[in-house]
Amino acid sequence: MKKPGVRIMMLLTVLSLGSCSGKQSVEESFSFLEPVEHARLHPIISNRPAVNFFEGAVLGNGGLGAIVTTRPDAVVIYFGHNDVWDIRLAEDNKEKIGTFREIFDKVKAIPDTIGNLTDVKWYADYINVMRENYAKPYPRPFPCGSAILWFDRRKAELLGHRLNIDTGKCEIDFLIDNKINRLELFTDMVEDRLLARMIDESGKPTAAPFDYITLVPDPETPSELPEYTAARNFEQGTLVFRQIMPFEELAKREQYKPHPKDRCFCLTAALNSPFQPAEADVDDERPDGGAWIPGQGQYTGPLQGIIDQSKQFYLSLRLDQGKASDLAIESTESTKPSESGYTKASEASVKIWKTFWNKSGVALDEKVLERAWYHNLYFFRCAVRPGVTCPGLFANWSFRNIGTAWHGDYHMNYNTQQPFWVTFSTNHTDLHLPYVDMVENVLLPVSKKWANEYYGMRGAFFPHSAYPVEMSIMPYPLPTWGWEVFETPWSVQSIWWHYLYTMDEDFLRNRAFGVLKEAVIFLVDYMKRPDAHGEQWGDDRYHIFPSVPPELYGLRPGFDKNYDTNADLGLTRFIFEAYLEACSILEYKDEEKEDITVIKDILSHFPEYPVAQSGRGTVFVSVEGENPEVVYNCPASLMSVFPGEQHGLHSPQNELDIVINTYRNQQNEGGNDLIFLNVQAARLGVLDLEKFKRQIEYCLIPNGTCTDKVLQIHGRYSNNTPFDWMGTMGLWFENFALPFVIDECMLQSYTGSLRFFPNWPNDKDAEFRTLRAAGAFLVSARFSDGMVQWIEITSEAGSQLNIISPWSNGAICVNSEGRQDLTGNHLSIATKPGEVIQLTSKK
Repeated sequence: MKKPGVRIMMLLTVLSLGSCSGKQSVEESFSFLEPVEHARLHPIISNRPAVNFFEGAVLGNGGLGAIVTTRPDAVVIYFGHNDVWDIRLAEDNKEKIGTFREIFDKVKAIPDTIGNLTDVKWYADYINVMRENYAKPYPRPFPCGSAILWFDRRKAELLGHRLNIDTGKCEIDFLIDNKINRLELFTDMVEDRLLARMIDESGKPTAAPFDYITLVPDPETPSELPEYTAARNFEQGTLVFRQIMPFEELAKREQYKPHPKDRCFCLTAALNSPFQPAEADVDDERPDGGAWIPGQGQYTGPLQGIIDQSKQFYLSLRLDQGKASDLAIESTESTKPSESGYTKASEASVKIWKTFWNKSGVALDEKVLERAWYHNLYFFRCAVRPGVTCPGLFANWSFRNIGTAWHGDYHMNYNTQQPFWVTFSTNHTDLHLPYVDMVENVLLPVSKKWANEYYGMRGAFFPHSAYPVEMSIMPYPLPTWGWEVFETPWSVQSIWWHYLYTMDEDFLRNRAFGVLKEAVIFLVDYMKRPDAHGEQWGDDRYHIFPSVPPELYGLRPGFDKNYDTNADLGLTRFIFEAYLEACSILEYKDEEKEDITVIKDILSHFPEYPVAQSGRGTVFVSVEGENPEVVYNCPASLMSVFPGEQHGLHSPQNELDIVINTYRNQQNEGGNDLIFLNVQAARLGVLDLEKFKRQIEYCLIPNGTCTDKVLQIHGRYSNNTPFDWMGTMGLWFENFALPFVIDECMLQSYTGSLRFFPNWPNDKDAEFRTLRAAGAFLVSARFSDGMVQWIEITSEAGSQLNIISPWSNGAICVNSEGRQDLTGNHLSIATKPGEVIQLTSKK
């Protein structure tokens, strides 16, 4: 057991003056391993060749992504990068878009007696034209090719691999002459490269069994793009290919003309020894003078090199990317890998991983949940790095068409937001910054332009779909999902959370507030329109109209399902309240007086959440007039719980009863609910952890990630639907938020009060280290023997600490002021920046 630190000894000493409650002494209760040591307990292992893209080891440094697959005859590594995209963009039919007012009036004039709006020719034609740009295959992530290390199966047998998530190292075992030799690989956490070496049973560098290395440009590279160029240096032992990604659209390769905004990437392989010459006849039919290896039918051209098997094996696979005018094939770095270089890079990367892991950790009796916590936090770090393009749907892993469905883009109706939920509770707020950058630099300019030109309103209307490329119009300007108003507050919500969980006032003032305000003033203008307020509504409310519930009905004749959706109301109220609080914190009440007054008026005349009567009683529904037995695409009837944060365990009992009834009554078809629905349940304290674990296992694929899977029919899916149809699209970045669900079972702080283990079984032990809570608190606690044993909290910002006491008999608090006895259900403690507060139960 770890020895208690100085602070723990202080608590032990103080409490020795009185009795410490609980079955364990304080010293015994602080048994937590270092988080990095816990991560070490959860390697991802394959005891056979992992030949499929979805079986291979997942590596990455937040920019570069690599999938390491193993065949019985080769190791194949597939590369991708968050910064590498096919940047071509179609923005046709701008003149046919019209304005919101024009389209709204035309739709309003359609009789509500028709079945679907698409039964009206002008509307069907309009939808088809507006869909044309998105129907093109670009923009999309651009797969960066692969490297193949081939070996003779008569001389070596590949046994399997082990991915050590504590260090990010993959180990591939070979049986050679009845001895185990191992190929080590890792992605450099500083530079965009993958390094590898071969070691023997004793861990000493040795030669590799590989006959040759081949670089393969992606086989699905569009034929109209410029052909890659390649180079090989025998003496240096290097291979490289360069692929240009044009800025402008083109139908044929011959049409390509260089543009100043063209981009490119180069994949370079470098060995520590020269390539061996091929004893082969030159193939005169090959324009590049390549040759064939006799008896093997293998071409040894510019993208293949024969490996010297008499030398120790070190390999560097480097990906360079940038403007095409700045990155020539001759300029790519080809530094020869070496033992010292490998060791230095390995030590630096291991140090980065150790720092990452020691930010927070958990130790759970529920081993499926503990494994999911560490695995998915590892995957998230592989996909995200400050200063790199925010990942899309499938992050930085792609091959052929894997990772390119729906353009691999930013879907702002939950997919893009969801993975970043994990950054707050796990104490990795720095990894939220790529999302902030994306909102500021990618979404905000086009969103402000759209609000002004299309809606004729102030602020910013955020898109349904977007790409990390230059955009002048919305990529998906259809009045179906493109009119989902809730995506505007949802796009900026986590920027407020970033402040709330860090209490970084500079961030609030210089980055968050301006973005929040743009969303808020659009919503103000939208809700103050005469169409959304007045006598025609028969009330004094300001309505959110028109809008569209999350991917269920689209736009309807007569707008019968197109106003005041649960998603709109919860998220709009959230962002209005955040804006008002920000104005108070920043002392902007005078500058923002006019909008503050209007927002308070709207909130005092805000619509009620839509409800219906079900067999379980009153329940919330996604929109007024909805059948409570409908099968949802995502948990839309509970969005006031999360992400709206309007309902939860803090709610009055009558409201809590309704949302719990809603949870128990709702039906979700699957594919969008592994995190989303389960965190809603955790917020209500009703998540069945055994069922949750089974769902994780159901969605689990061999590489350790969870895919999106269908759960039931009677919604969009039928008996003929493959329930795993989404599984081959790519690695679903959104599901890396699984640790967030687990954290919410142990600690909730979104109301401003810390609530401990609100969804944890009494017969299971759990301990967490430095989870981050709202108010900038780093919180550690242990639960065992059916009760909270101890709590330790570090106050980063000196905020007022509010706790819903887990102890009915009172608490002992030790802080910089000494020892205090606290009583009551709600504890409130003044703190200082950097202060440590420790609590245990009274006897």
